[in-house]
Amino acid sequence: MSESNFLSIAPGAEVMVGQRRYRITRSLDLYSVLAEDVETQAPTRLRIETMSRVIEAAADDGTPNYSVHHYSDEVWAVAQRRFEAIKPLIEMPYRSKDDVSRAALAAGVNTATLYKWLSLYLDHQHVAALVPRKPGRNKGDRYLHADQELVIASVIEDFYLTKQRRSPGEVVAEVLQRCRVASINAPHENTIRKRLAEVRPATALRSRGQKDKARNKYEPIRGSFPGADFPMAVVQIDHTPLDVIVVDEVYRKPLGRPFLTLAIDVFSRSVVGLYVTLDAPSATSVAMCVSHAINTKSEYLRELGVEGDWPVWGQIGTLHADNAREFKCKAVDRGCQANHIDMQWRPVKKPNYGGHIERYMGTVATEMKKVPGTTFSNVQEKDTYDSEKEAALTLRDVERYLVEFIVNNYHQRTHSQLQGSSPMRIWQQGILGGDKPGIGRMLPSNPDRIRLDFLPYFSSTVQRYGVRVDYVYYYDPVLDPYIGATDPEFPKRHQKFTFARDPRNVSVIYFLDPAVGDYIAIPYRNLGHPAVSVGELREAQRAIRAEGKAAVDEDRIFDSIRRNRQLVDESVSKTKAARRQHAKRPKPNSSVPTTTQAPTAPPASKIPVAAAKDRSIFSQVLEVLEVGEIN
Repeated sequence: MSESNFLSIAPGAEVMVGQRRYRITRSLDLYSVLAEDVETQAPTRLRIETMSRVIEAAADDGTPNYSVHHYSDEVWAVAQRRFEAIKPLIEMPYRSKDDVSRAALAAGVNTATLYKWLSLYLDHQHVAALVPRKPGRNKGDRYLHADQELVIASVIEDFYLTKQRRSPGEVVAEVLQRCRVASINAPHENTIRKRLAEVRPATALRSRGQKDKARNKYEPIRGSFPGADFPMAVVQIDHTPLDVIVVDEVYRKPLGRPFLTLAIDVFSRSVVGLYVTLDAPSATSVAMCVSHAINTKSEYLRELGVEGDWPVWGQIGTLHADNAREFKCKAVDRGCQANHIDMQWRPVKKPNYGGHIERYMGTVATEMKKVPGTTFSNVQEKDTYDSEKEAALTLRDVERYLVEFIVNNYHQRTHSQLQGSSPMRIWQQGILGGDKPGIGRMLPSNPDRIRLDFLPYFSSTVQRYGVRVDYVYYYDPVLDPYIGATDPEFPKRHQKFTFARDPRNVSVIYFLDPAVGDYIAIPYRNLGHPAVSVGELREAQRAIRAEGKAAVDEDRIFDSIRRNRQLVDESVSKTKAARRQHAKRPKPNSSVPTTTQAPTAPPASKIPVAAAKDRSIFSQVLEVLEVGEIN
């Protein structure tokens, strides 16, 4: 079954904590719920971030649980067209048969087909459910004929969803009656009841004459920004160079200004995600910031050593960005599609469309003036201050300082545009409710999959040596069953498989295994090679080609990288360029030197993220700095 990447945290939902299965009974706060053990009925309190999805023994309909990257561009485009056809119907509080018929006519399909697409999407809450299936009956298929589905759908629309509020038993009887009149084999009673259960509760209440109850229970809290009516409805993202010089971790000498990519929730003004790097803004910056925004952050705070809570995460509705090319790349676009994010770009030459993120970037700039090594906002303000001489914070220190400010200062302070309330207070009201009901929580059920959805990906055959990418070989025994595989639909062609790669560390690639529908980390075939970035890899290739004496191959590439690193190591205490290059290397025993966890394979293949070692300077800065007012 093609599942959503998110798990609803609502009363009645069943979740797993460890090996135990629980049923949620009520929400307590932003961090926990009350639940009962399904087996023992014992009540308990559960922390939301410890929950995971209940994995059933078998799928209901045989739809593979593949990542978005499993599908070709052609079939994914078909799924997107189907989603666009049903999207207006999904957003309607009430759908009539005429609405469905008009949508079917516009899409060029019959009404029954559109009902089927609608049912698939509402069942799985994922665009991948709309990917066309291969011809023929698949293992585990359970479906009715189109005329049976049409009868059930019509009874639900014009018999059940009415002010008469007919019971499920009456619906069953009506379906059986209509099937007899039409000489159609009647579906089983359990199938009819299952279709009834798929009707969204808010839709059922409104259609059955209980609009007030539907509004009080399901209507989101309204905000002042168009579309930003609840938490994560609209998120704005942007980049900025930080007004501070950072130093390297060894010699404590200047490296230059880092870049910040940051995302903010327009409804509450809460910061939902960030990414700090020495590299110029890129698709990787966008991918890491967006996945950081969606996922929970407790582990991230522990890695940084920041005390406090950052309960700001969930499914993004609309992502607003400017027209920079890194926001329009294929990996980011497809990752947004896979996670149901509507990507929108600001109109050219209209910066006011990004006003909220621009104002917060100004707040960050003001905060950076308080740390040693600040560059201030302009030359006049800087005056005679020597930023490089005064610089004392490493990249990790700056990141930690920013997160400390966000979590324990900015989120807790009153905001002039929130009517004197704080971002965290507004966020809490939007989730749990206050004067009006909140929207509840959507817990990311597979954080690693979300990160992988946004990574650059490629297709490749599997050979006896494994897989070759940019002249580098990768191998793991998990690839053995796919050596020399041919395309099932075109036996004369070699089958290509999907792989994802993190540009910051190419010591592993991630193989989408068709047998399990999940990614598995595939390391270098030669485990003696050092971890390198795509930039290092391609710079070495260019250097070899420039020499013109030998063909590019793996051994020459890593020999070139080792020689270059040796030169950098010898020069690192003397030149800023060498120190910046040294700082960008992947850390030993780490998948990526990153502000968020690296995407991982199953537990046996996990590559831990290196923890920051030097916190002394950061601690000193926090002790001596006074936190200023927020406008």
